[in-house]
Amino acid sequence: MLDALFLYIEQKSAQDLSEQEKSIVAKAFTLKKLRKRQYFLQQGDVCGCLGFIVKGATRMYSVDSRGNEHVLQFGVEQLWVGDDESYNMLYPSKYNIETVEETWLLTIGYEKIQEIIGLSPAIAATFRAMQIQATITLSKRLHRAISLNAEERFDDLLHNEPVFLARFPQTMIASYLGIKPETLSRIKSNVLRKKPVGYKGGTLSISA
Repeated sequence: MLDALFLYIEQKSAQDLSEQEKSIVAKAFTLKKLRKRQYFLQQGDVCGCLGFIVKGATRMYSVDSRGNEHVLQFGVEQLWVGDDESYNMLYPSKYNIETVEETWLLTIGYEKIQEIIGLSPAIAATFRAMQIQATITLSKRLHRAISLNAEERFDDLLHNEPVFLARFPQTMIASYLGIKPETLSRIKSNVLRKKPVGYKGGTLSISA
């Protein structure tokens, strides 16, 4: 399973890993298996590690005072899970991270990251790229939330992250988009009927 992480590092850093660097990575990360609907992190706990998803799917969400769930992020293969604020500042997390499928992760703690960054230029470049990407992703998420209507947000998800529509239940997709499930059903029907510009055809599937 480490091969997936080696490939990720090489792609993000644009550098080939030496055998010594691979050994550094192998010793720094711990393989963890979670059952479906098992927590990687629960609200109120401090996030002690980050996880690289080798296989499986996760969701990061909060629960408001009325018991409503609000999905902030989805995770699938080649993505990372964790609460950066809690992880870096040692604050209790406001979020839950739960598996949606049986999930295998490679996990690493804060101190170990600092250690291996100093041992490998490729690893250091990878974590810098991850920080930049996280900032860009957050900026785009905020832009969609304040600038796009519900149908535009769905269309953006359809064209940029179609894997989410296939891997996660409709109720979670609706929460992620900030709309009700019945609104999502209506939008989905409209999109399929119109087949908007850029739609490649095939089957649009949203998990039940």
